[in-house]
Amino acid sequence: MPRPIYLDYNGTTPHDPEVIDAMRPFLETEFGNPSSSHYYGIAPRRAVEAAREQVAGILACRPDEILFTSGGTEANNHAIKSVARLYKERGRHIITSRVEHPAVLHVCRFLESEGFDVTYLPVDETGRVNVSDLEAAIRPDTILVSIMHANNEVGTIQPIREIARIAEKKGIIVHTDAAQSVGKMPTDVNDLGVSLLSMAGHKVYAPKGIGALYIRRGLELEPFCHGAGQENGRRAGTENVLEIVGLGKACEVALRHMDNAPKQMAKLRDRLQEGLTGAIENVRVNGHPEHRLPNTLSISFYGLEANRILEEIGLEVAASAGAACHSDTVEISHVLVAMGLEEQWAKGTLRFSVGRMTTKEEIDHAMAVVIKVVKRLQ
Repeated sequence: MPRPIYLDYNGTTPHDPEVIDAMRPFLETEFGNPSSSHYYGIAPRRAVEAAREQVAGILACRPDEILFTSGGTEANNHAIKSVARLYKERGRHIITSRVEHPAVLHVCRFLESEGFDVTYLPVDETGRVNVSDLEAAIRPDTILVSIMHANNEVGTIQPIREIARIAEKKGIIVHTDAAQSVGKMPTDVNDLGVSLLSMAGHKVYAPKGIGALYIRRGLELEPFCHGAGQENGRRAGTENVLEIVGLGKACEVALRHMDNAPKQMAKLRDRLQEGLTGAIENVRVNGHPEHRLPNTLSISFYGLEANRILEEIGLEVAASAGAACHSDTVEISHVLVAMGLEEQWAKGTLRFSVGRMTTKEEIDHAMAVVIKVVKRLQ
């Protein structure tokens, strides 16, 4: 029985073949500790630093500005908590948005329990923050703004350049969660103007359990944990060489494909969108029509339940839902709630996300499956 067509690349990505090849020596022969001074530490140590350069390449920053982490969640936690604790004498006010990933929202709520004040900016019907709302929210005691680069559910891209420009004038640190944008669009940290940026390996065809935090030179964070002083004293613990190598190679590959891959993904995304909206009634597309990730399609089917659709298509198409419908309740995504989507639309929301490996034939087959199921359920 063939496996379902995979259209959930925003959830996680398969390993790129080049990533697997790059990692193989560190599974088979190069097992040494990078901190070892003898022969067996040489190749792992060089591999970690080469990967640091590769990650720096996709962000257009210096290698010493890259801190390897266990993933995007750790990077977000470390960035936000560290800034809050180091700068609390200057102020205790943080600004974020209502559509952030839980790895940001839950951190902010935790900091509220420690006496910090957090402003959660609203978004418009496309899921985008209004820059004027940000300006109005800034206070003399604001120390940090954390706004995601692109939304994982609807793909909306936030105006990070404008946000960073406003914050910089006030001396406020800016962090962005770029887990969904790295590899799908340019993420030059100097162009974005941010001081901190989080990324996750398993969103860019690298393994799960590895990520990175960009820390602009001159901005000091407290150590993530204490120990033998790895990562220049910023994160103790023997380096995860195997996955660091995988992340580095994944960034190198993504940068190499940056001119063509986003365009190809957008063509496939648009083909799916046009096919579904052209064949099905009572359907709407969510997210910004222009400022949207090239691979992401959030689409709602009025009056239907997303879980039911996924059950019906599950043997042939793998996608994700924007709402979980139970016997007597509907749990709608906080992103769709923040966007003001009516329940009858929100509960029937699916997210399809394509990737570099997606083919036109897969899109056409998935489209036919979804159209057939939705029409029958309607």
